[in-house]
Amino acid sequence: MSTPDGQCHGEVCITCSDQAVSAQIVRMLSGDLALVDTGGCVEEVSVALVDAAVGATILVHAKEAIAVIVDVDD
Repeated sequence: MSTPDGQCHGEVCITCSDQAVSAQIVRMLSGDLALVDTGGCVEEVSVALVDAAVGATILVHAKEAIAVIVDVDD
């Protein structure tokens, strides 16, 4: 996983991997950004393409949320 120091650790890097990973939104930020928990670390991603809130599980590829997997209303 990529970390704040820009290094990738583990099997899947949310930034440069060719596969998407699920993550849970832990805090919404300004500018269509959110902090998400990937299960390995907390990262900042764009949520500009999805309608999601804190607690939702999203699918993230290249630091961009591309789908909502589990909405907080479900």
